[in-house]
Amino acid sequence: MHQQEKIRGALPRKTGVRRNEELGDFTTTWRVFPISGLAILIGGICAFVALALLRLIGLFTHLFYYGNWGGSLISPAGNHLGYWSVLVPVAGGLIVGVMARFGSERIRGHGIPEAIEAILMNGSRVEPKVAFLKPVSSAIAIGSGGPFGAEGPIIMTGCAVGSMIAQLFHLTSAERKTLLVAGAAGGMSATFASPVAAVLLAVELLLFEWKPRSLIPVALASGVAAMLRRYILGSGPLFPVPYHPLVIEPTALLGCVLVGVLAGVLSALLSHSIYAVEDAFSHLKLHWMWWPAIGGVAVGLGGLIFPQALGVGYDTIGQLLQGIVTTKVILGILLVKWFIWAVSLGSGTSGGVLAPLLMMGGALGGIEAMFLPNEGAGFWPLISMAAVLGSTMGSPLMAVIFAFELTHDANVMLPLLVGTIAAYTVTVMTLKRSILTEKIARRGLHLSREYAVDPLELLYVREVMQPEVHTLPETKSIREVLHSPQLIDWHAQRLLPVVNQQGVVVGLVTSGDLYEWQKHDGNNSGEKPLRDAIRTNYVGAAPDEPLRAAVHRMAENGITRMPVIDAETKKVMGIVSLDDVLKARTRHLEEERRKERVLGLGNLSLN
Repeated sequence: MHQQEKIRGALPRKTGVRRNEELGDFTTTWRVFPISGLAILIGGICAFVALALLRLIGLFTHLFYYGNWGGSLISPAGNHLGYWSVLVPVAGGLIVGVMARFGSERIRGHGIPEAIEAILMNGSRVEPKVAFLKPVSSAIAIGSGGPFGAEGPIIMTGCAVGSMIAQLFHLTSAERKTLLVAGAAGGMSATFASPVAAVLLAVELLLFEWKPRSLIPVALASGVAAMLRRYILGSGPLFPVPYHPLVIEPTALLGCVLVGVLAGVLSALLSHSIYAVEDAFSHLKLHWMWWPAIGGVAVGLGGLIFPQALGVGYDTIGQLLQGIVTTKVILGILLVKWFIWAVSLGSGTSGGVLAPLLMMGGALGGIEAMFLPNEGAGFWPLISMAAVLGSTMGSPLMAVIFAFELTHDANVMLPLLVGTIAAYTVTVMTLKRSILTEKIARRGLHLSREYAVDPLELLYVREVMQPEVHTLPETKSIREVLHSPQLIDWHAQRLLPVVNQQGVVVGLVTSGDLYEWQKHDGNNSGEKPLRDAIRTNYVGAAPDEPLRAAVHRMAENGITRMPVIDAETKKVMGIVSLDDVLKARTRHLEEERRKERVLGLGNLSLN
């Protein structure tokens, strides 16, 4: 579309201008209440979905390894199948591969990247069959010995439940996203009894915003799920720990930094190993349907060597935090668990990553406890598992709160923060993407994990507008305008405010209007005064409003420039255009990159 036509066609109604004092900190409307009501319903449903998934995992574990019917979570390590146990993960992988091939490919992987993709690419729409196939396939994969956690599948299943309910109503894409994420938060909250960490995970990984319109419903869903969990699964803590001292010595805090650095290194290695295996599988000539079965061979062999590596491993995590594991178990987790987890997840089977990360992080902490100061049983495994989780997921605050909610040990909040931030520093400096967003990037999407206030919110229209503006008096005739020596300048300005004798804006003329008038020049319309030909319905900006509000108004009305009008006097102050917005962005970049010395303190430099 021609630029002038776009400007002209974008003035259908009078939006007027808004005073700066009319703008508030938040943009949330009454719609948050019905959305919150739906989120509460979704949170309640997801609590029972989490219960069903955990029971399914227990059921398939009993069937695969013990040949009986039961729903309680049980470790595969106590089976008496002998060498036949190698075939159990192969059978599970084969079933999952068939379900993915003929059911839905969306059930492959650990769930969170698939949820992100549904938000970014599919308008927060998840197929209903995913709500059934994802938990069943994950329960089969974990129940047959897969070294995964239940959180990834329940997050994806919660997303599917939230999305399905949202699709029953007349909602915007943003509202569907809120309900989808509410399902994810509700599922995680019910699984781990961690309502606050579930909200933080939702914000840091799925919402891509920190706004009351989404935070309130998601928090309510998470809270309802946690409340119901108390009655259907128990209240927690999930992993009780021994008492740890309230006051941590400086030497111990330095130890937390070391633990964090080592956790960051482990995190980077874990991420690289997953995608190295995935790349290796992609070179196979076999269809991907068979990959989980091949991965199952590695799981079976690993389980034969170290049975504790099979399954969810919540019991092993609890033992690590109690400080009652042997060196043999610690090495088995780091070597065997890591290997079978990377191979099976890289093969595309269905399972989560949180529990394995906690286990491997705890094992690293068990090694570190051998030479670091004694701060109580399980102290260093706890710090290390939170550090590995936070750095691998790219969500350090979530990891700190998650570790607290899993253990209810408030005394270690400071060490958790120090260790997790140290690990996070290592990964952000060494990895371009986290284990979750790498898969998104491989599908051709880019996702930024840095959140900041829009720089356009910090600039005002008056700071970027073009103050020198050509105006036209309403008493001029069209013919006078077309024969004016300033016509070329008026064309270049593209948007011309028309003012009365007091200088008050009464309407607009666009360069598109000038072209049309020139085309019909010579007829009687040439003597018509501008007041009879101008556009009185226009969109304007106020000089003292944030630039973001003006840009939003441009986008809403499909225009590229608009007049800046004083709200009191109604006189034109300037014109703001998309070019000015780009200048504002350039100014923001300059503020981030330009170095200058404000106070003279010698030749100090951070270069």
